[in-house]
Amino acid sequence: MLNVPSQSFPGSSSQQRVSSGGRSKVPLKQGRSLMDWIRLTKSGKDLTGLKGRLIEVTEEELKKHNKKDDCWICIRGFVYNVSPYMEYHPGGEEELMRGAGSDGTDLFDQVHRWVNYESMLKECLVGRMAVKPAFPKDYHEEKKLLNGMLPKSQVTDPLAKEGPSSPSYDWFQTDALVTIVIYTKQKDINLDSVIADHRDDSFRAETVIKDYSYLIHIALSHEIQEDFSVRVVENVGKIEIVLKKKENTSWKCLGHPLENHNSLIPKKDTGLYYRKCQLISKEDVTHDTKLFCLMLPPSTHLQVPTGQHVYFKLTITGTEIVKPYTPVSDSLFSEFKEPVLPNNKYIYFLIKIYPAGLFTPELDHLQIGDYVSVSNPEGNFKISQFQELEDLFLLAAGTGFTPMVKVLSYALTNIPSLRKVKLMFFNKTEDDIIWRSQLEKLAFKDKRFDLEFVLSAPTSEWNGKRGYISPALLSEFLKRSLDTSKVLICICGPMPFTEQGMKLLHDLNFSKDEIHSFTA
Repeated sequence: MLNVPSQSFPGSSSQQRVSSGGRSKVPLKQGRSLMDWIRLTKSGKDLTGLKGRLIEVTEEELKKHNKKDDCWICIRGFVYNVSPYMEYHPGGEEELMRGAGSDGTDLFDQVHRWVNYESMLKECLVGRMAVKPAFPKDYHEEKKLLNGMLPKSQVTDPLAKEGPSSPSYDWFQTDALVTIVIYTKQKDINLDSVIADHRDDSFRAETVIKDYSYLIHIALSHEIQEDFSVRVVENVGKIEIVLKKKENTSWKCLGHPLENHNSLIPKKDTGLYYRKCQLISKEDVTHDTKLFCLMLPPSTHLQVPTGQHVYFKLTITGTEIVKPYTPVSDSLFSEFKEPVLPNNKYIYFLIKIYPAGLFTPELDHLQIGDYVSVSNPEGNFKISQFQELEDLFLLAAGTGFTPMVKVLSYALTNIPSLRKVKLMFFNKTEDDIIWRSQLEKLAFKDKRFDLEFVLSAPTSEWNGKRGYISPALLSEFLKRSLDTSKVLICICGPMPFTEQGMKLLHDLNFSKDEIHSFTA
């Protein structure tokens, strides 16, 4: 592959670099929205300058196209002419130019890994790189039947040698069942470390081990039933996936390896994998926010870890659009309710509908029984940040409340050292406050939990705090229960809110390890 430019991305002076490590959008000219871009791609205009031809691009040729009006970028072996897209790019022209005339894969992944660029830029495709990507030495050799005599895991990145020990796997069977056993060699494995999907005759099981992904990917030799079970023996790091045979016959082998089977690679280098989830219910929470309930297919095991998000993918006017959303509980008091069906088959999302937007109106128009493609979990929040935690402060604005739901629930339920949890919830009006009555009930019920609402446009009857995030509000709010208390501050909201909040927190001398910003 081509060498990636060594400069930092985004650049230190870029409008896209923010203190929180997130990404700012830049103002676009009128007529340069995502919908305008989709219209342009469907207009029949030649966006590559090659009159419909696809070519093989050498490294030397790619380097020549490095100007704003002639800008080619390579992403994962495919070359795109992004010059027509410059004025439509939410991150600004400067960011696109950082990959001009080069392999921008790593730059793209740092900021846009979740974006479906193949769909967004399909009319800008120039062709393939003449140089093929490097595959592991045994990639084409491992085509023999899998029968329990297993090769060592492929290490597809030299950095993987610095990561965890390579896992291994085996399988055994009874008349009715096939059990795949994964030996992770790690003790901190649990059910949300494993994402498994059975589709047609293929079976895919991804195990997240620290910052790495171990993949089992097999074309099964025989048919199995839709549902399967996953069990984790945490103290030894063993995972057992039990498949049900359709016919009680003896399998001579498990199946044939598929792409990246038995590989351990950095999580950042894995692609997003989607499955179709069915819309089960949709109910109003505020005047513009709804609670969506999606059901996983019976052939999927997926539990989203606390503090992580997934991506929704919808096809809108022929283009695949992807947006991140953080799952929540169905209420702040879910643990007291008798579930109608198993909780681990349902995922809930609080989503604000923007009438003038592109994605959320389409989502809102879905009927009960329709399907949405949902990705594997993503995110860098670690439960280990809660270890020995004494004070937890949550700063949320609008639907930035969503990651706080599970963080709040986990903290109050699972951290014995916790003395105090405080939520400062910023909204425009009282009508915008999500789950206000539930939050007030929780604060009354659990004396460790304190709650403050701050409104920027309240009515004259409002007796609470007013305004925006500020040094005065934060310095009063962020008081430790003891001078030596171990503290974690979580912040989430619109990007300007998060940027300003991060700056203020640093000004108040909170360390990097004491702050976590949720950005996607």
